Amino acid sequence: MRAPIEKIDVSSLELKDQVVAINRVTKVVKGGKNLSFTALVVVGDGHGHVGYGLGKAREVASAIKKGIEGAKKGIVRVPITAKGATITHTVLGRYGAGAVLLKPASEGTGVIAGAVVRAVITAAGIQNILTKSLGSTTAHNVVKATLDGLLHLKEPHRVARLRGISVEQVLGVEEPRTEAAGS
Repeated sequence: MRAPIEKIDVSSLELKDQVVAINRVTKVVKGGKNLSFTALVVVGDGHGHVGYGLGKAREVASAIKKGIEGAKKGIVRVPITAKGATITHTVLGRYGAGAVLLKPASEGTGVIAGAVVRAVITAAGIQNILTKSLGSTTAHNVVKATLDGLLHLKEPHRVARLRGISVEQVLGVEEPRTEAAGS
């Protein structure tokens, strides 16, 4: 069960936006066709805050602007480790027919992800992660499934308590201790 989502003050954050998908939509009416655009946008500060929004308008620029405003309203905090900037444990995020598997990776691995998942991960500030998109490849479902997975992550101190190790070991600051086998 995930923790309740807290309200985040976006005025104190330096947010960067990234357009994930732009879709042209045509509505057939009596007088002809009405053309409009939808834009799926992800915003984040690169330090554990990320959100997404969908904007719809008759022009691309207006749709992107609306998407950014919607994304700022839905920003959430994601627990990431300090060293290596990865996640604390493996998690599977689901939304609709889409699912995204997120696995922690060692320092130097980089972001191994598709374009849509990469946009969310980099906006959140995660630098080392392995991902796999399963099921639906629709950009909307993949973004929502990725965020669902990130929201199901546990805080490092909680993971340390469950595993019976120190928080430093979870964060990768301290090497795990191994007992001598031959003693």
